[in-house]
Amino acid sequence: MASMQPQLTAAERALRDVLTRLAAATDEFEGYKHPHAERVVKLADELARLFGLGRAERASLRLAALGHDLGEAAMKRDYIARQGPLTEEERFDLMRHPVIGEQEAARAGADRGAQLLVRWHHEWWNGTGYPDALSREQIPLGARILRVADAYAALTDVRPFRAALTEVEAHKHLTEWAGIEFDPQVVRAFLTLRDLPELRSYALLERAYSIEPERVGAPETSTTDEPDDGAAALIGSVPESGVNPHVVGMQSADSITQTDAPTELSVESSTETESSTDSIAR
Repeated sequence: MASMQPQLTAAERALRDVLTRLAAATDEFEGYKHPHAERVVKLADELARLFGLGRAERASLRLAALGHDLGEAAMKRDYIARQGPLTEEERFDLMRHPVIGEQEAARAGADRGAQLLVRWHHEWWNGTGYPDALSREQIPLGARILRVADAYAALTDVRPFRAALTEVEAHKHLTEWAGIEFDPQVVRAFLTLRDLPELRSYALLERAYSIEPERVGAPETSTTDEPDDGAAALIGSVPESGVNPHVVGMQSADSITQTDAPTELSVESSTETESSTDSIAR
């Protein structure tokens, strides 16, 4: 069931509209062919509903999902949408974008909770993410949710430097990196999602464009290449985290003070490999 979003105030609508425009420009800059940020918003909000996050936390998460890559657009680096692998220098430079995104979200008027979720959306469960090398429950649940939603939406869309993964391929990626990059319980929850348009991969749709353009949009171009029980089977292979997110890790980003966010990038934080989400999806 899709999540029901509460009625927004005039100020909340104005802020959302500003971030929506900025997000659309960011999507275009990053080379997405389809709306990426809005897709991340819906996936993240549905996960937040499943985890029982409150209205304020969900509102902050939706804003962060819209603005999660504002830093990339602000950096204006042509390598972000360039074909071919990044150099070591470019990869390290790109690691600055969550901090710059935090600043851009603040400039747009997002609350402090949303700003910190933007800052921490590339933190890894095992502590090797960036910019602050947070691990496990040090990472607010909203940021752990955003990491999974962003990764799935990026992997299943076409980028200038790679084709889209199918739904099954993306599910497999989340499963393989659960306990390393992703919170295992968030991955488990994600694999239970059904009947959301945002779950559909653009992989087969793009193949249809390249082979038979007149068939694009027809019902038979469904992108699910395995039945729903394929995702259910993967759930059993997701490692147990040993932690119940309903008991710990529910810390709201709003409850974290300004001083809790380091001002310098952790140089040791990235142990990215060729198959990590950051390597595949940027």
